[in-house]
Amino acid sequence: MELESIIGYVAASLTTFSFLPQLIRVVMTRRTEDISRNMYILLNIGICLWLTYGILKKDFPIIASNIITLIFSLTILIFKLREKK
Repeated sequence: MELESIIGYVAASLTTFSFLPQLIRVVMTRRTEDISRNMYILLNIGICLWLTYGILKKDFPIIASNIITLIFSLTILIFKLREKK
């Protein structure tokens, strides 16, 4: 495997799984009042665009990491949107 592929996989893994602690906290506590709704809306749009880019480029690390990131980030956003005021 080429060095640039290894760097791509490591970078994709780190940025993707950086959402996991927040996701676990939100699911466990059901609390999202300190999370910005608008930030997560914009983030999810960006992730969808990165996923589209990866598909168009046929770049597996970009596709795989953005599918997982989208699942994590959308889950957090759904909890945020369902939050009781």
